[in-house]
Amino acid sequence: MEQSNPHNLTRPPPEPAALRFGIRVTMPPHDPLRRVLGNDWHREHWFASREERDETLRDMATRHAFSRVGDTPSIRLDAIER
Repeated sequence: MEQSNPHNLTRPPPEPAALRFGIRVTMPPHDPLRRVLGNDWHREHWFASREERDETLRDMATRHAFSRVGDTPSIRLDAIER
């Protein structure tokens, strides 16, 4: 994917083949947003190291600081590897 402002990058992005550790984001089967996004929707985020992936996974799994009281995100996060 191209960067919209490549001059803002502090270093060149890694080659996709170097990104072996990932996080797959999916929705549970009962999520009503499936009607909008489709049953096969998912997103993958890739990282160069297991440590970077695990740190991001922990961060993504925490409750969002600006969520309303009682809101619970309904996403599944799974660690994956190529």
